[in-house]
Formats: sequence, C-alpha cells, structure tokens
Amino acid sequence: MSNHPPTDPLGSNDQQSGSLVAYAWLVVALLVPVALLNYLDRQMLAAMKSSMMYDIPDIATRANWGIVLGSFKWVYAVLSPIGGYIADRVSRRHVIAASLFLWSAVTWATGHVTSFEQLVVARAIMGISEAFYIPAALALITDYHLGPTRSRAVGVHQMGIYAGIILGGFSGYVADHPELGWRFAFDTCGIIGVVYALPLFALLRNPPRPPSANPNPSPASALRELLTNVGFLLLVLYFTLPAIAGWVVKDWMPDILKEKFSLGQGKAGVSAVLYVQVASLVGVGVGGWLADRWMRHTVRARIFVSALGMSFFLPALFGVGNADALIAAVAFLMLFGLGWGFFDCNNMPILCQIVRPQLRATGYGIMNLVSISCGGFADWGFGALRDRHVPLNIIFGVFAGIALVSVVIVLLIKPRETLAQQDEASNR
Repeated sequence: MSNHPPTDPLGSNDQQSGSLVAYAWLVVALLVPVALLNYLDRQMLAAMKSSMMYDIPDIATRANWGIVLGSFKWVYAVLSPIGGYIADRVSRRHVIAASLFLWSAVTWATGHVTSFEQLVVARAIMGISEAFYIPAALALITDYHLGPTRSRAVGVHQMGIYAGIILGGFSGYVADHPELGWRFAFDTCGIIGVVYALPLFALLRNPPRPPSANPNPSPASALRELLTNVGFLLLVLYFTLPAIAGWVVKDWMPDILKEKFSLGQGKAGVSAVLYVQVASLVGVGVGGWLADRWMRHTVRARIFVSALGMSFFLPALFGVGNADALIAAVAFLMLFGLGWGFFDCNNMPILCQIVRPQLRATGYGIMNLVSISCGGFADWGFGALRDRHVPLNIIFGVFAGIALVSVVIVLLIKPRETLAQQDEASNR
C-alpha cells in the first residue's frame, strides 16, 4: 500500500462502502484527542502566566513573556511548510504520531525549566515538534472526507482544539493549588501524550493512492505552483489577518481579564476561554453543517459561510475592547468564538477547492507559516503596547478594522473549476 494520499480515496458515492465511511470518522475520532493535547499544552502557558513569572523571576516583563509566546510561534511557523511537504510526500500517519510523541516529551521537559532562557528554548523546541501536526492531520481528514462531510469532519477535529483550550483555561486553578502547581500540569500532559502516541500510530493508516497523471512535485515546483495561485495567496492573507486578533485573545485574554476586572488567576483563565471556546464549538458544528448543506446549491458555499463568521468579528472585537463589565466582555467573546468556529471549519475545505490533493498539507503549512509568524509578533507587540499603557479599546478597534478587510478578501477567492466541480459532485 502506498503512503501517498489519494485524489479520491473513497471513490465515487456509489462505491463508498460502509467500512470505509466508518473508518473515515474513526480517523477524526483518533485525531480529536491529539488536537486537544496540541492546544492544551499551549493554553496552559497563558492561563498559568502569573505563577510561572513568579517562579521564574528573570522573565521580569510582559514584553519578555511575549517573547516566550513568540518563540514557539516563530519556530512553529518556519517549520510548518516543511512538515506539510513531508506529510504530502512521505506519510501523514508517521508525521502525526511522531509529532505527538515529540511535543509531549517537550511538554514534560517544560515542567522542569528554571530560567527565562530555558523556557524560551523549551517553547522553541515545542514549536519544532508541533509544526508537523496540523497540516498533516487536516490533509488526512480531507483525504478521507469528501464534499458531503468535509466541513463537518474538519469542524469535529477543531472541536478537539477548543476542548483543549477550555481545559487549559482551568490550569490556572492547578497552578494555584499548593500541592500541584504549574510544573505538575506540564508533567501530566506530557506523559499522557507520549503514551497515546503508541496506539495512535497502530490504528491510523494512510489511504491508498491510485495511479495519477499528477506526480508529486519537487519542493521548488510545489512552492512555485502554490505562490502563482492567486486564490491560494488570497487564502493565506485571509487566514492570517483574523489570526492576529485570535492569538492575542487566546494568549493574553486571561491576563487582560485578571487585570481589568481584578480576578484571581483561576477565574480569569476560565472566564477568558470557557465561554468563547464553547461558542466556537457551536460555531464549527453549525458552520460545518451549513457549509456542507449549502454546497448543494453553490460551490462558493464554504466561502460564504466563512465570510459570515468573519462579519461577527467586527462588533465582537469592538465590544471586547470597550466592555466595562465582565459579563459584557464574556458576551462579546462568545460572539467572537461563534464567528471563529464558522471561519475555522472552512479554511481547509476552501483550500481543497483551490489546491490539488498532492499539495494540501504543504499549502496549509505555508498558511501556518505566515499566520503564526504574524501571531508571534502580535503576542510580542501586544505585550509591548500594554507595557506602554496603550488603551485596550484602541488595540481591539484596529483588530476590528482588520476583520472588515478580511471579509472582502475571502469573497474575492474563486474556487478552481475542476476542484470545485469535484467538490460539488460529491455533494449530490
């Protein structure tokens, strides 16, 4: 059996067997816990910031904390296209399992750092290991899930991400517990991931790929094909701009709420992530269902649903920046989360309409490269702006303006005719 993904691994609708359809959903079920751990490891850092800065005093400033956050993102971003290309050329299964094993080992090691420099190095190494997962996982899901279930399958996987962020929000309570602490949280999550990597590798498999007239491209030709694709370039820009606000919300909102509303570390972490991520869970469910159903009528359905979600960002970000009460801030965060769900479950399906299967993981890796690089600078920049006491309403007002531009950008994307026809036909 070849390790390469098929153009259409399940064949036509008439040929799809019950066992293959069941396995397609098993792939999603196996990857949901991995997605959960992927983001739990990240969110714990944001929720346990106060404890970690107290225990490692040479972190000293919020700008330095931004460097800790950014060190992960910059390394992750640079290596993400390489991870995607390897997943396209070698084996999605091997890339996914190895990535989980390695980042979990680094998570455990993070619980044993004692200085700012060690923490930066640990987060950078974490970026190396985690960079290979998301492009490979989403490409494998879309290998098995065609038009009728594609947005929903991606959405279910993204639910694992939101569940991980929610659990990470509660880690502030773990950090505050006198008999546990932040090191215990990193140790525990690291061990769980290392153990789960073994059954994951045993149960995952790559779908077979029939002979194709489109050979796997070299790195140079893959890059050239993607960077001369106008639709792909627009999608990269669209994927990046909202993520600037998204990363700040994920990484800084616990600290924002703690400071603005005089909350404890535990309550601030939960308030910052629980409600917005529950709203995102609803968003990916509704957005995935709506996009798949709307595809029966237009090949631009996934684009329209994503644009609808992005339109929620405008009032949500203005509201978060100007909220004077915790309940109002949480309500606007929930609106943001709902829109994020619509956006998040359709990015890979839109990519499938403009990029051929042999380049999907690579393409998503490039999207991560640009988006997360900007997210790293956003984390550092936000910390620097807060050190200079720039008002939150000004910062989030800029984010809202970026969201408005993003709506226009996604509506400019036009699916490629052959790929769009395949997606449309599979919905019938």
